[in-house]
Amino acid sequence: MQYGKTQKPKGRLDGKVAFVTGAAGGLGRSHVQRMAEEGADLVIVDICRSVDTVPYAQSTPEDLRDAVAEVRDRGRRAVARQADVRDRATLQKAYDAGLAEFGKIDIVVANAGIAPLLVNDKVQAWHDAIDVNLTGTFHTIEVAIRSMVAARQGGSIVIVSSTAGLVGIGGASNGGLGYAASKHGVVGLMRTYANNLAPYNIRVNSVHPTGVATRMVADPAIVEFVARDPNLSGQAPNALPVRMIEPVDVSNAVLWLASDEARYITGVTLPVDAGFINRR
Repeated sequence: MQYGKTQKPKGRLDGKVAFVTGAAGGLGRSHVQRMAEEGADLVIVDICRSVDTVPYAQSTPEDLRDAVAEVRDRGRRAVARQADVRDRATLQKAYDAGLAEFGKIDIVVANAGIAPLLVNDKVQAWHDAIDVNLTGTFHTIEVAIRSMVAARQGGSIVIVSSTAGLVGIGGASNGGLGYAASKHGVVGLMRTYANNLAPYNIRVNSVHPTGVATRMVADPAIVEFVARDPNLSGQAPNALPVRMIEPVDVSNAVLWLASDEARYITGVTLPVDAGFINRR
């Protein structure tokens, strides 16, 4: 009797390359870890500095280096660049560096985002939220689609929105209104790109998390915002008995949409919200 060697189970993203923005911390870091675990090589981008109207700590160059190390610890390769999604030329250079290294990009995760929710007196908070969350998503997709279409291999684009992209929450501040508008806006982008790119077998979807247990949500500024908003503080926000979900819960949804398991899923808004939206 002959016994073959035990083979490592095939990862759901084996042979794929993913481009992820906002990848050095929070949800982006979780997406990178999860995709690497499932066999993807990564092109990871983060601004790695603060935005003046954002009241919580943002990722650093050290965080980006740690994210690269985590990819390599999982047996995958990574290309990392500091880039601001508001700066399309620099973002294109970051994307092109990954494309040159790996020869293709199969998956795009437009994750970079900010939440200047408590900034009441600065119109700049509105502009920053729109510029990062909405225009930055537009830039992220635009720098990628030419090579994805030319490759004729299809692909998946996943936009990370929010429950604030489907219901009217975010507060009355300049930053909060900009956050809600931007997160709704990316749904319009998603639906239009889904139609535009369908002939090339490139799928486009969005995910909409409830509160996630990241460094941002634990920051005192965000805790104060939630305490002030009766829509969020007056009752348990989610239908299921959890106050917040974990980053990996969102990353698992992103992973599924990126994988061939969702090969005929396009143009959908996928809540990962423990029933938050259903209660509104």
